[in-house]
Amino acid sequence: MREKVEIVQGDITKLAVDGIVNAANTSLLGGGGVDGAIHRAAGPELLAECRTLNGCPTGEAKITKGYRLPARHVIHTVGPVWHGGGKGERELLRNCYRNSFQVAAAHDLSSIAFPAISTGVYRYPLEDACRIAMEEAKAALERYPQISRVIFVAFAPEAKLAYERAAKEVFG
Repeated sequence: MREKVEIVQGDITKLAVDGIVNAANTSLLGGGGVDGAIHRAAGPELLAECRTLNGCPTGEAKITKGYRLPARHVIHTVGPVWHGGGKGERELLRNCYRNSFQVAAAHDLSSIAFPAISTGVYRYPLEDACRIAMEEAKAALERYPQISRVIFVAFAPEAKLAYERAAKEVFG
């Protein structure tokens, strides 16, 4: 199963996969970080489609076309803002991954790429976020046989190292 999981450092908007996950805000209308980068790379058609979705609650996921991206689809999920861990942040982050995988499977996507959801301006602790990501990837690969490739895309070197540590813990 570990052979289906890749960890790379780079730009998620450059990946030719069935779906990339956008760490979106609740409006789905673009923002900073990976969200802004995805909207810029996909073009104005993405924003137009997102306007029809009526936003997205934290922990949920919605899908759009990829437009000008090499990825065919964008799965938008809204991660939690870190408030110290006492406001359900872990379960909300877990739900981001679960719901993104569920949407991917429902739309018959076989390859999916994730950024480090909530670890930027939302300040979720990187090590815990990467462990949750790996745990949910392992569960999804068991649950959804049509998903054959999961890529975790780190923007920074420290995120790549955190993903690698988490993968070793979860997959052995």
